[in-house]
Amino acid sequence: MTREELATASDHLESAAAATDNTAAGERLSELAKQLANLAESETEADHGRIARIQAAINEVKADVSDDVAATMSDARDELSAYRETIDGV
Repeated sequence: MTREELATASDHLESAAAATDNTAAGERLSELAKQLANLAESETEADHGRIARIQAAINEVKADVSDDVAATMSDARDELSAYRETIDGV
């Protein structure tokens, strides 16, 4: 079962990774995108804590990229927030 919000967030982060000139930020964004792609295809549901950690990592990287890349990263965060609304807890 694909979780669309996670897959879309992954796509946004891959786009951001490709668009940034900051190598370290690009690598981190690609890593986060892969994590989300795996979670999107996983049989088990990602919990709030896992998604919150990914959102925090996105926030950390935002300071190191251009405004355009940061906007794409914000789109990914929005998708993650939408996903979190669908899971139980917190």
